[in-house]
Amino acid sequence: MTEKEKMYCETVKIVPDFTRDDMVSPLLFGNNLEHTRSCVNKGISAQMLRNRKFVGKPACYDGTPEEWFLIGNHVNILFNESEDVIGTHINEVYTRHADSYHMKRRHECNAVTITNYRREAAGIGQKDIPVQKDMEYEFRIVVKAWQMTKMRIVLSDRDGNVCYDEKEIVFDKKEYEAKTVFLHTAKKDENARLSIAFCEEGTVSIGAVSLMPGNHFHGMRPDVVNLLKEMGVRLLRWPGGNFAGEYNWKDGLLPADMRAPFESHLGLETQPHSLGYDFNEINTDDFVALCKEIGAEPFITINPTWNTEEECAQWVEYCNGDADTEYGRIRIERGYKEPYNVKYWSLGNEFGYGHMEGDNTAAGYGKNGKRYGKKMLEVSPDLVLCSSGPYPNREWAEQSARQLMEVAPMVALHSYVAQPFFMEKEQYEEDYYECIDKVDTQCRKLVHQMREELGDDRLRISFDEWNVWYAWYRVKSVNDGIFTASMLHMLIEEAGPSGIDMACHFEAVNEGAIRVEWDHAFLTPSGKMFSVMKNHIGGKIRFAAKDAIMTEKDGICTVTLINRSYSDDKKFVLMQCGAPVAATLFFSEDVLPYSDFEVTDVKLNAINDTINVQLPKHSVMLLQFNRIKQVP
Repeated sequence: MTEKEKMYCETVKIVPDFTRDDMVSPLLFGNNLEHTRSCVNKGISAQMLRNRKFVGKPACYDGTPEEWFLIGNHVNILFNESEDVIGTHINEVYTRHADSYHMKRRHECNAVTITNYRREAAGIGQKDIPVQKDMEYEFRIVVKAWQMTKMRIVLSDRDGNVCYDEKEIVFDKKEYEAKTVFLHTAKKDENARLSIAFCEEGTVSIGAVSLMPGNHFHGMRPDVVNLLKEMGVRLLRWPGGNFAGEYNWKDGLLPADMRAPFESHLGLETQPHSLGYDFNEINTDDFVALCKEIGAEPFITINPTWNTEEECAQWVEYCNGDADTEYGRIRIERGYKEPYNVKYWSLGNEFGYGHMEGDNTAAGYGKNGKRYGKKMLEVSPDLVLCSSGPYPNREWAEQSARQLMEVAPMVALHSYVAQPFFMEKEQYEEDYYECIDKVDTQCRKLVHQMREELGDDRLRISFDEWNVWYAWYRVKSVNDGIFTASMLHMLIEEAGPSGIDMACHFEAVNEGAIRVEWDHAFLTPSGKMFSVMKNHIGGKIRFAAKDAIMTEKDGICTVTLINRSYSDDKKFVLMQCGAPVAATLFFSEDVLPYSDFEVTDVKLNAINDTINVQLPKHSVMLLQFNRIKQVP
């Protein structure tokens, strides 16, 4: 046994301290929901159509938008691809920006104008749309017609030979009109086809289309929403991350079909499955509804660069204001009567790294952040604001965090650990430990360094981005699960001594905790560890160490045990134990990409108020037992 194995396999003796009163905060169990890569598009979004708002350049010479095909032989399509889209009487832009938005977006979408010269089918279609058996789908289309037009909507197999369902929609207005029909499928088909066509001579403009399963939740997949519940997410950060630097909340006041998509400044790197664009599908109302549904506190990141401090304060007012305020009244008029009471806000993201525009110096951000913070607190004095920057960093601690302390008592900490390569078999163990060790050698070390540099206990840490990270949309494994379990243990252990009040894993969907496929979604090993560790929420800490956490709530003691060893068993001795209620083992023979935990119920016995546990390599156990009555 190597020295490292001896270190990881050392027996842990757990003696509960029933005099402790510190509790596990639910805010340590946070996640991010950022509009990057596959978190929203092909992730939590229920939208089934690609390029539904017709962004970018045409796919070919005939003007057909990317991801769509042309229907008809005697058809002309007008599709404006210029950056500065100018509406005409036949090719008017449908999507709109919020009036006050300052940021220039590239290749904004346009309406697709179709002219049919003969009484033949003319229109557009899309292939390879995954549909489920016996599912109802909500189809919506926005059309301007210059004559009465009957649009025929057909859902079929990929070749158009087998019709699953079809509907007819009549348009006769010379202004954009949205109409909805429901399509049914009796067959599961990953490669279905949607056709949108009309047979009259004349011209129509299609502003946007949408296809969603009828059971969607605010445009989101219900199976993914339910998995967020299962994970026990208690804090959800949105819209970013880096994405916050491109976002304007007022876009969300427009109907979803009318919100202009925009190209990320990182393009295909951040939006690889959507032509490099975000389609602006989730707004503030949707996000808050999601938080309420899963039982999480919303945590919103403002854009203190392209947005003014007045606009950010208006966002706060929209969320928390009543009918006596301008933007509170707007929220009520939109159908949301009760204030959202969003308490947690971040003053931008990762200033100092250059991810957001504006003054990226410590002194500059400290000065500007204070302006924004004061304006927001004028609207809602009970806000808890979080400052951003390249922490830990002594210069930023002195010139930014401390300067902002009067408005922002929270300070963000971000840290990512490189994903193991697992390229050479003889290096598997080394790769594994290189990752697992960094819970202590990197993340815990950064917490301690930041605590020292902040210097004032009134400044609290928000560890609101952490994960194993090497490449986008990476394959998760048991290696990541053990890392996640260890990180959550570290956060619980360090919360009190180091002043960690909040933490958010990056990020929930398709970047760590939840993997989404076209016909199902599931928890990754990291997601399963959240579902295990959530059992500590609200419990009083009775024992806390790297590999063992014990908490008590309502007379039940909950213990989570981690064996971080790559190859050997680890022994735990639990003292002063009552009768075991339940014990569940999460174990896998390997830690390689695509590996997953096998879940097994285990029977344990307490002998003389002691439980002995022999935990196999790279595994986790959840144990619950009745607290024994203490002898005075």
